[in-house]
Amino acid sequence: MKKRTTNLAWIKRIKVGVSIAVSALILGNNAHASGDPEKWELKFGFIKLTDMVPLAIAYEKGYFEDEGLYVTLEAQANWKVLFDRVVSGELDGAHMLAAMPVGAATGVITQSEVITPFTLSYNGAGITVSNPVWQEMKKSVPMEDGKPKHPISASTLKPVLDSYKKQGKTFNLGMTFPVGTHNYHERYWLAAGGINPGFYAPEKGDNSGSLSGDAILSVVPPPQMVPTMEAGTTVGYCVGEPWNQQAVIKGLGVPVMTSENLWVDGADKVFGVTKAFADKYPNTTIRAVKALIRASAWLDANNNANRPDAVKIISRPVYVGADEAVIANSMTGTFEFEKGDKRPIPDFNKFFRGQYGIPYYSDAVWYLTQMRRWGQISEQKPDSWYMDMAKKAYRPDIYVTAAKELIQEGKMKAADFPDLDKATFVKAPQKSPLDGVEFDASKANAFIDGFSIGLKGSQKP
Repeated sequence: MKKRTTNLAWIKRIKVGVSIAVSALILGNNAHASGDPEKWELKFGFIKLTDMVPLAIAYEKGYFEDEGLYVTLEAQANWKVLFDRVVSGELDGAHMLAAMPVGAATGVITQSEVITPFTLSYNGAGITVSNPVWQEMKKSVPMEDGKPKHPISASTLKPVLDSYKKQGKTFNLGMTFPVGTHNYHERYWLAAGGINPGFYAPEKGDNSGSLSGDAILSVVPPPQMVPTMEAGTTVGYCVGEPWNQQAVIKGLGVPVMTSENLWVDGADKVFGVTKAFADKYPNTTIRAVKALIRASAWLDANNNANRPDAVKIISRPVYVGADEAVIANSMTGTFEFEKGDKRPIPDFNKFFRGQYGIPYYSDAVWYLTQMRRWGQISEQKPDSWYMDMAKKAYRPDIYVTAAKELIQEGKMKAADFPDLDKATFVKAPQKSPLDGVEFDASKANAFIDGFSIGLKGSQKP
């Protein structure tokens, strides 16, 4: 448990309240538009992953306290526990998988109203396979300057799958949560290589996600990915950092894909709260977002100059609890594949630069298309439905209020952001570097139908 606790806590609260009141008298219309926080003491949950770092920085740099918020940061056992505790009110908010809020809006997760006013991270995930699997894959991987050419297609995995089938063995892979970034990334990668990862069939009572699949994808909490593969329970996984690099350092596995090669600057994690919380405590919510914007900007400032300090902070057991060297492998702009094959990937972890932490509707739509593609959404929906669901769960309006207040207060500059008054919060269409399929958020069904593997049109699993 992490909490700012001093003997002066209550005095600080009084001082913040007085400061706000004085500011209002002096500045008039230039005072905090959001007003005083309705709730002072907050508990935010996180999973032990590198991309929780904006929460840690907002805490450690005093950005939460600048907003009159006294925050406890608490690690959670897994994504289900975290999500359930937010919905129940045991947590006021949390570090979440980017798909969770839209999964809640559609009922793919237990139906609940969870929103995100802020995107914590972009990119940042990888797919790792065990050493024995990699040695077989490598035989089919094209080489470039004596090293494997990336991105590596899952088609190189097919001979390994065939071998497993002949032996009557299942090919078990790990992912972090059924309605989550890593499940959809892993499925996308497999399918792009001609491997069917299987379907969900909720109408048939089958939520395994393995119907007609060539592999079995099972839920494994992020910190357990490496031990599970070491034990032989899985032969690979998709997860955020530092758990791909940990496999390399321990000599157990090799990353074969990083997520920016699959979907450029896709939202990976978000800050999630219930709609009820945001409605009841609007000023508190805005102020939390302000602190997170400053933290994310700090992380990407001056060409990532602050990243080494961030690595030291989150390596502590109270946060991620991994070796500094392991965390630094990805956080400081490089990524190691095979031992010794360290390559520059400056955008592997991206927090603010170019994306600003904005909860883009288009990111939400991308996740919804994958839910439909793999059967979690069992019926065909019109394109408009995808955008309607995105707007229920992703709330850039809250973000805009927070950003404008920071500009007004002189804590950030207008030039730090895009033109927020003209923003549509929909990114331009882009083609995946992996398979060349174009994603246009306004044409969700065309995107879904563009894949050779996956449900299309009115198909059901």
